[in-house]
Amino acid sequence: MKELLRQCSVGRYNRYMTQPLDSRYFPLVLDVLDQGVFTVDQTTCITSFNKAAERITGYRCAEVVGRKCSEVFQSSLCDQVCPLRLSIQSREAVRNRQVHIRTREGRPLPISVSTAPLVTARGRLLGGVEVFRDMSQIVDYQRRLGTRYRLVDIIGKSPAMQKIFELLPLVAQSDSTLVVTGASGTGKELVARTVHSLSPRRKGPFVAINCAAVPETLIESELFGYAKGAFTDARSNRPGRIAIAEGGTLFLDEIGDLPRSMQVKVLRFLQDRRYEPLGSSKTLRADVRVIAATNQDLLPMVRRHEFREDLYFRLNVVQIDIPPLSQRPEDVPLLIDHYVKVFRDCTGKPIDGLSDEAMAYLISYPFPGNVRELENLIERAFILCQSSRIGIEHVLPATANLSPGAHLPEPYLNTGALQAAAVRTALARNEGNQTRAAADLGIHRTTLIRRMKRWGVDSRRVT
Repeated sequence: MKELLRQCSVGRYNRYMTQPLDSRYFPLVLDVLDQGVFTVDQTTCITSFNKAAERITGYRCAEVVGRKCSEVFQSSLCDQVCPLRLSIQSREAVRNRQVHIRTREGRPLPISVSTAPLVTARGRLLGGVEVFRDMSQIVDYQRRLGTRYRLVDIIGKSPAMQKIFELLPLVAQSDSTLVVTGASGTGKELVARTVHSLSPRRKGPFVAINCAAVPETLIESELFGYAKGAFTDARSNRPGRIAIAEGGTLFLDEIGDLPRSMQVKVLRFLQDRRYEPLGSSKTLRADVRVIAATNQDLLPMVRRHEFREDLYFRLNVVQIDIPPLSQRPEDVPLLIDHYVKVFRDCTGKPIDGLSDEAMAYLISYPFPGNVRELENLIERAFILCQSSRIGIEHVLPATANLSPGAHLPEPYLNTGALQAAAVRTALARNEGNQTRAAADLGIHRTTLIRRMKRWGVDSRRVT
């Protein structure tokens, strides 16, 4: 340890100090830190372990020195993209990666790690260093906050989504037919799956059929199944989606595109849950809950005689309407944080989030493709971004169809407006807490307060 520190640091401090710093002080300095610090050689074997690292992990220094760090920490990224190994190979630092390790007692622990290569003044690579801090309290706070703004896999803090959160557990306990409406990409199937997962039928299957994707000539056999000999190639009995969903939930997506010839048969099934497979004279009874979804307004279709009125009223026992993302901009930061975590885990890229300008731009963007467009946009940004933050240059081409270097469209020409929106976003994301919002933006709290006064932002009105 002493020799490593002498080679890496003493020569470097010589350039700024009249006397070199005694290398004997370095272990003492490291033990004063409240963050865990350990070093490894080029083969990732641990060469030093400070007091804070012992306290956080439960391991003693003598237990880990000489062992591979992957054997000790068993990190969630050890088998994927290890930040420390990446730093050693690329000779570049990695900042603030969130990973999970296992303590000596086997308890999973979330930590934030920063890594850097250990290189001598002459350019010789000795190994690497990792600094980490315990994130369990912060993760616990985020979990409690996420519980408030999350229901199973649905995320939202807007009043409209909070009302849906209140309604879904009540709807889930009933077997009544449910209709989910909303524009394409708003998450209608996700709502249907959430209702299923909260219902007494959760142990049964969830079976979906897209009424718009199945040819009209096949939809009856796809839904009800068929008997042997029903048509030329029917060499055996085949169950339909209704039979497969027995004991669970049947999801009829895009019900508005159901052919009119099939509507009367679906109506009869909804009335008494009885049906006959194609080519069979035997009537079967199904134990399924039906949830339908559509991106169309069915009532005008009824008036135009495109959709049966009796089927409309049979379906419309309970209706849940999902508003488009453009009507709930306060949900955008939460969804962005969610997808950043998803794609960070999938790709292993050390991307922490979005820049202030990119976040402010997306909050104001109308998202005609709704949540699906936002997910695709973040996935695309992960492909393009080569830094720790997704910038506005990574999201603009996908939204504004602008060539590289083009100017921002109105109202994004005003940098002050972007910064003001970024401040409001950070405050909303942190429930009005100015200290956490400032840390989120990477600025001092006094700087945040100064910007709030400049742009008239009230932290009490952004949550």
